[in-house]
Amino acid sequence: MAAREHINDYFNGRPFMTLCALALVAATLVALSMGVQPQASESTGFFFTLRGSLIEAGPMSAAVNVLGLLATGGIMLALNKVFSYVRAVTHLFVSLFFLLQVANPSGLVAFNAGTLLSLVTALAIMPLFASYQDRHSQRSIFLIFALAATGSMFHYGFLVLIPAFLLGFLNMGVLNLKGLLAMLFGLVTPFWIALGLGIAQPASFTLPHIDGIWTQAGTLHTNLLLLLSVLTALAGILLAVMNLMTIMNYRMQTRVYNAFFVFMLAVVVIALCIDYSDVAVYLPLLNLMVAIQLAHAHTLRTTIPHRYVFLLLLIAGCMAFFAANLMAP
Repeated sequence: MAAREHINDYFNGRPFMTLCALALVAATLVALSMGVQPQASESTGFFFTLRGSLIEAGPMSAAVNVLGLLATGGIMLALNKVFSYVRAVTHLFVSLFFLLQVANPSGLVAFNAGTLLSLVTALAIMPLFASYQDRHSQRSIFLIFALAATGSMFHYGFLVLIPAFLLGFLNMGVLNLKGLLAMLFGLVTPFWIALGLGIAQPASFTLPHIDGIWTQAGTLHTNLLLLLSVLTALAGILLAVMNLMTIMNYRMQTRVYNAFFVFMLAVVVIALCIDYSDVAVYLPLLNLMVAIQLAHAHTLRTTIPHRYVFLLLLIAGCMAFFAANLMAP
């Protein structure tokens, strides 16, 4: 029993998180050396189009991407120390976020909108959680929705922030009349500035198109990405339902924090189904939300001494997807 608990404690600890961070860096270097290309996409927003990576693919772009992923994990770890949304003393949700990212090497070799979206989300969670039952949080509301609106001008993927944070602020009990006005001004102001300064032209305005998950079967690489996203989404939904039974017994503030992660998970899964052609944009944020649910599942079920076996299977699965994606044409 003592040996099994020692293994479980190791997975919760800083050494395993450090190992996963090193695995993320190593996987990036291997993907670069193998000539893996970033997910081909033409990322369209309301006014602008991002063709491919945010920074041209290469070692510098990959380095910025890895730093963005590491920063996302570090921010989530710092947030947990302040807000304790995962009540156990654990680094596991950060470790698993890095591992889940390893499964898709095409998302490692260049700084992309998916990494930026997950980083922006992590940064926006701090003012959201800090606003709990604070009726004077209009600045935080304005800032977050202004960020979402600005991002949506370049990529529709940033639209997922709007319903998730709307539900989040409603659940925090702060979205009164002033809060609603702050949200509306936050959504309108970036468009107003861009059009007023001539940065964007009304004629270039485009609406998002629907490209469902059912239309995407094709090459081996596409099918692997489809399978990875479906398995990750299903695991996240199943774990969220399982964890909910225990989290409902937490104090109100902790329940509200974790409800936001469920909202975000649901919104990202819906976005994946509607706009699967941009799976590379949604997958890092999905991985982040699923990693939190995995950490809950591991730390809440202390009566299962062999629960580390599921983590070993997860590690093996991520390595298998990484290898399969490297070999896929």
